[in-house]
Amino acid sequence: MRLDQPARLERLLARHDGIVSGEFLPGSPVLFRRDELLVATVDAEHVSDQARRWVDRTTATDPDATGVAQLRLRRSAKVDVCALAEELSSGSGAVTASPNHILRGEPHYGGGPFDDPTPAPAMAGPEAKVEARRAMRVAILDTGIANHEWWDKTAWYQDCGEDVTDVVDADLDFRLDSEAGHGTFVAGIVLQHAPTAHLCIERVLSSDGVSDELTLVRALHRLRDRSEHKGERLDVLNLSLGGYTYNDKPNPLLTKAINRFDRRTVIVACAGNAGTDRPFWPAAIKRSIAVGALNTSGACRAPFSNFGWWVDACAVGEDVHSTFIHFDGPAKPIGDYDPDLFEGYARWSGTSFAAPVVTGMIAATAAAEDVDALTAAHRVLDSATHSIPDLGVAIGAP
Repeated sequence: MRLDQPARLERLLARHDGIVSGEFLPGSPVLFRRDELLVATVDAEHVSDQARRWVDRTTATDPDATGVAQLRLRRSAKVDVCALAEELSSGSGAVTASPNHILRGEPHYGGGPFDDPTPAPAMAGPEAKVEARRAMRVAILDTGIANHEWWDKTAWYQDCGEDVTDVVDADLDFRLDSEAGHGTFVAGIVLQHAPTAHLCIERVLSSDGVSDELTLVRALHRLRDRSEHKGERLDVLNLSLGGYTYNDKPNPLLTKAINRFDRRTVIVACAGNAGTDRPFWPAAIKRSIAVGALNTSGACRAPFSNFGWWVDACAVGEDVHSTFIHFDGPAKPIGDYDPDLFEGYARWSGTSFAAPVVTGMIAATAAAEDVDALTAAHRVLDSATHSIPDLGVAIGAP
């Protein structure tokens, strides 16, 4: 398992000048975009006036009608964005304001893989064991998706477009980016449990696992608008990503974006990989089903998995086998084994890969029993034979 998390964080901050770390609450570090403040659009003019000595002349409004405005602060002012957000959000004249928190699919600070993917043998494509009585639409907001033999001829993949292609090596160093293939891996897990699901793919994570709240809010808005425009209800939304907030409270802007979905749309999110009970968002939002990870045997919590009162369910998230990208890195083979030769399949660990197990089982139940996803979610969770303290009910585990 990967044990160099502090070093990885240092490299991340070195690569992304626009990301900074802070600690508004002792012992609760957080990552956010440098000199960016998110506010509700209705409050933007008031906040710009109230904080005019710090706000830069360039202010992004709300081009996507998401209800969120982005204010850029002058770097020379060296504003403590967390303290400013707290001040604006408190008192009688409180407004909705927040730093633009970083969301990740990375170890330690995010909701993605805990270790590195390793090559794995091919798997037979999933086949439905029970006839689907209704179509299910499952959205995956992640790194995108790569072409794969499991789905290259499906109608839903043909509709994806090039803008959701899973990026392999963005920095052109001939090595697999740390988050490359994450979305492809998640999609394979969903299909293993719900082979007939129609997947809707949005790319919100970069190939090194970086996103932010504004990016996610905009993607959620696009997804909801597109579904409503086509008259096609979205059944389940899988979010194998996340992060922490500066005050350990739910961000109202992201919460509002999630709550705008039809109540019959089920939100499933991973609980994070820091091995802590600190609330991880958006999993800890009440509307979400927060999913932690069990070890390979399914008997107990995987050591990396977050846990706590806010976790609703858990599934095996260690050494998971699923679809992956094709890639051959520079490492030399060791005998018959090449450690960075991927031929469409891999093994990986993380709560990111426990969440789509729950997503897939909800989708499969709804399709087989001809019920809406919310009803299916209740049936899946209520049918669990046992629960694990601070991890909720165990799904699909022996």
